[in-house]
Formats: sequence, C-alpha cells, structure tokens
Amino acid sequence: MADKNYDKPAVVRLLNKILEMELAGVVRYTHYSLMVYGYSRIPIVSWLRAQADESMGHATKAGELVTHLGEHPSLSIGPLLETHNHDIGAILREAMAHERATLQAYHELLAGVEGRSIMLEEYAREMIYAEEMHLGEVDKMLRNPGQIGAFEEEKSAKPKGKR
Repeated sequence: MADKNYDKPAVVRLLNKILEMELAGVVRYTHYSLMVYGYSRIPIVSWLRAQADESMGHATKAGELVTHLGEHPSLSIGPLLETHNHDIGAILREAMAHERATLQAYHELLAGVEGRSIMLEEYAREMIYAEEMHLGEVDKMLRNPGQIGAFEEEKSAKPKGKR
C-alpha cells in the first residue's frame, strides 16, 4: 500500500476533483462534437469524441486511485459552463481553459505527493504529460496557418489595426 507520509484526505479530495473535472471533460467534448458544423466537421468531430474518450479514461484512473486508497469516488461532475459560441475557435478556447484548470489540479496533486508516494507521483506526472501534450495540440489548432509561435488569446482578441 502507499506510504502514509502525505495528507491522505487532501489527496483524496484532489483525486475526486480530478475525477469530477475529467467527467466534465467527457460531457464537454461530447457536447462540442454535436455542435460542429461546416466543411471540416468530420475530422473535428472525430477529434472531439476521441478527447471525450480520453477524459473518460482519465476519470476512471482517478476513481480507481480513490478506491485504491480505501475511499469513495465522487459522484459529482465538474463545472460545465460554456459561452454558447459554437464556432470552432470558441470551442477550442473553452476546451483550452478547461484543460488548463484540470492541469492545475494534477500539479496540485503532484505537489502533495512528490517524494512521498511513487505510485501517486508517477500517476500525477503521467497525467501532467498527457494534459500538456493535449494543450499543445489545442494551441496548434488555434494558430493561423503558417503561424509558428504559440497561440496568444490576447492578441487574437484585438481588432485588426489595433495591434
């Protein structure tokens, strides 16, 4: 069993928060996949549904760790706020915000278990890696064709001529 050198109630709270956020990701990405229209619909819908499946896998891992620690997994779901703006760019920006919040929860978990539980530390690192890779993909999709630098929301939101 895992070391007892970490705050187990805090770790379980974080794992349940992660579980809830990943379940929200399942709902969010499924919803987004239903709201895509236009010529690029098929590949984008496919990508969004794959993200929903990945979120389900992440939620399952978090829930399994909660039960591994002898606790009860949450039956709640994370925030499901949306802008109701369904163009692809808006969907991706919403997804990016959700992914950043989820990534923060994984970083909090890592900070709480680092050097105290190899199992939980490795889990947190694995998930941070996956989330950072995912954020990188969303970032690339938000860039204009030919744009090498990272997407910058502040610049993209300014009207042309005001840069």
